[in-house]
Amino acid sequence: MILKLDHLVINSHFALDNSAELFRALGFTLTPKGYHSLGSINHLIMFSDHYLELIGLPCEDEPLRRELLDNPPGPDGLVFASDSAEQTKATLQSAGFIVQPVQHFSREVVCGTERGEARFSTVRLASGTFSAGRVYFCQHHTPEWVWRDAWLQPGKIQTLTVVAHDAAATRAQYAQLGDTELLKVISHEEWQAEYGTLLPLIDDRESRFASIRISGRDTRTIRQKAQQLNLPLEQ
Repeated sequence: MILKLDHLVINSHFALDNSAELFRALGFTLTPKGYHSLGSINHLIMFSDHYLELIGLPCEDEPLRRELLDNPPGPDGLVFASDSAEQTKATLQSAGFIVQPVQHFSREVVCGTERGEARFSTVRLASGTFSAGRVYFCQHHTPEWVWRDAWLQPGKIQTLTVVAHDAAATRAQYAQLGDTELLKVISHEEWQAEYGTLLPLIDDRESRFASIRISGRDTRTIRQKAQQLNLPLEQ
């Protein structure tokens, strides 16, 4: 398959408000908080044909999405676009992947004075198929309630960096899924050499979604805002 990015997910567990505040402070436009019929909550950072999703859980006494709680906070979802979740499921199974049943869900959308419903169908690879995090495909039944002009902003997600102990094997595994220019797979040693001073890896996971590169933003403004927030920054 030719894999087209639909969105990437940053898992915030119970700290979604903190994540949203940080991205707003860096100058990003966020959608209003959304409430999935599955029980999770989110904000989106919308680009022209894909987006970055900040996802979280409402509170500890609510029904919880275990797949979110079972994964560590940070980038944990790689989501490709699907025109038909059922057809994608069949294609993945034919390629030898174990997939979960197609899942249907929705959330209410409020944009200005307008209200609507965003509806989705997803097909997810079995947990642990890719050790870096969750990988799945999303079919949008109502894209007009996701891509709203009021929320679109400049830039695009350029690269998702995957750090793995065996970079070659990990690269080959993703290639079995399909063709994409999004992924950059590097070794732990390569990451530590280039970014270890700024963002050292502090555990020994087999692989991880380590960083998201967004192009087309005003880097001077981002740098200034990052400095004001005392974030780790490479000049």
